[in-house]
Amino acid sequence: MIDKPLKSKESWVASSDRERRRSARMEQLKDAGATGKSFTVLEYVTADRHPATMSEIIRATQISKPSAHRIVNMLCDLGFLERDQGGNGFIGGARLVDLAQQTVLSTAARGIRHALLEELARHVGETCNYGILTGAQVTYLDRVESKWPLGLRFDAGSQVPAHCTAIGKLMLSQLSENELLAVTNTVSLGRYTSRTLTNPMHLRKALSEVRQTKVGVDNQEFMDGVVCIAVPVTLPGERVLGGIAISAPEARMTLETALTYVPKMREVAERYARTFDTET
Repeated sequence: MIDKPLKSKESWVASSDRERRRSARMEQLKDAGATGKSFTVLEYVTADRHPATMSEIIRATQISKPSAHRIVNMLCDLGFLERDQGGNGFIGGARLVDLAQQTVLSTAARGIRHALLEELARHVGETCNYGILTGAQVTYLDRVESKWPLGLRFDAGSQVPAHCTAIGKLMLSQLSENELLAVTNTVSLGRYTSRTLTNPMHLRKALSEVRQTKVGVDNQEFMDGVVCIAVPVTLPGERVLGGIAISAPEARMTLETALTYVPKMREVAERYARTFDTET
């Protein structure tokens, strides 16, 4: 058994606080069945720099001995845990280390992406967002609001209809004819303003134009008095992953003015796409 170094009073207090938080999380995970128990074991093993013995795992997690052995063996088989070379217990496995590294890299990339949206928002002076198509809806994954008191307020994770929004029309334009027919034939094209395209034939004609220009346009189709344009974030192989958009009250920015920002938006979209390359 490896002797663990004595801790200072400050580090002991910090350690005790971590222990309380970990205990609280373990209580939450108890109701999650085998999955929760697996995460509990992983959290316990990775929380200490020293190898965790099976008896320590059982005592700390309060998982029965048979279940603990089964879970630890499964995690070892999957590569998330492995035996310490000194035979003192279990440590994080190669697959868990790789997952941690990928998490750090993707988190850093998300920070870069948000910074790019902030750069565009400063340049335009209006709200900028990034969204993807999920069914017949657009889901905003990131958003930087304008500093103006008058503006749209949508949190990341919010969803809006695709057929009358700039990102939505941009993404719909990338669908095959059969895929588009499936959407327009099964989803109600609801009317939100007098300009909303609710006729499938008219929508497909508009999407054909978007396919040519590669610019999605919402000219007060989702909300009266609000204009929005979007450009694609394109990965290698011409795969359109999502769209970057700017939106503003028409009283502050006309559609014609918004379109003058397309070159800057394309530049930001290209840099945005490169952040996904670093994750592959």
